[in-house]
Amino acid sequence: MAQSPSPRLTCTDTIYFTQPLRDVHRLTGASPQDWEERLRQREQAAYERGRRDGERALNHQLIEQRAEIAELQRGVLESLRRAIPGVIHEAEATLLHLALEAAQKIIAGMPVSAEMVEAVVREALKQVEDTAEVSVQLHAEDLALLRKQNAAVLDGVPETGPLRFMASSEVTRGGCLVQTRFGVIDARREVKLEQLQKTISA
Repeated sequence: MAQSPSPRLTCTDTIYFTQPLRDVHRLTGASPQDWEERLRQREQAAYERGRRDGERALNHQLIEQRAEIAELQRGVLESLRRAIPGVIHEAEATLLHLALEAAQKIIAGMPVSAEMVEAVVREALKQVEDTAEVSVQLHAEDLALLRKQNAAVLDGVPETGPLRFMASSEVTRGGCLVQTRFGVIDARREVKLEQLQKTISA
């Protein structure tokens, strides 16, 4: 069923409002210029209100963002503060490892001479407490070098007296094992490096 159209109001009809009107001005007889000026003022006022509301909202948002950034900075700085000791420790361990590797490569690349072998033997003999029945085990090639050069250490040293030299497959080049009645003095290169690593890591 079609609805009947709403009745049109005329300028003589009375309009009833449920609430009193505010900021209402009579413009009866006002010129078009006055209408345009009033509309422009209302638009300007609405624009200013919108601008002020936008600025307040933006300022509030900026304050919140600054607080969040400050909190994030504090968190990052605290994380760095806790992480730095661990990073330093890891860096130290890495540097020590690299230094030991470099030392191993340098030692491995050094040519073995009779003078070097004799110096290693004399250094090991300084640790001998019992001078009886002392034997020195060397790599076969190192022992051959000492004999070829007729090294003085083959005749013994004043601290220990006569020494017995023998070749051993257990000894790598550049090192030695000194056997006494009370134990063995291990002066092999790889053992010295292991001891150095333990001392540094302690």
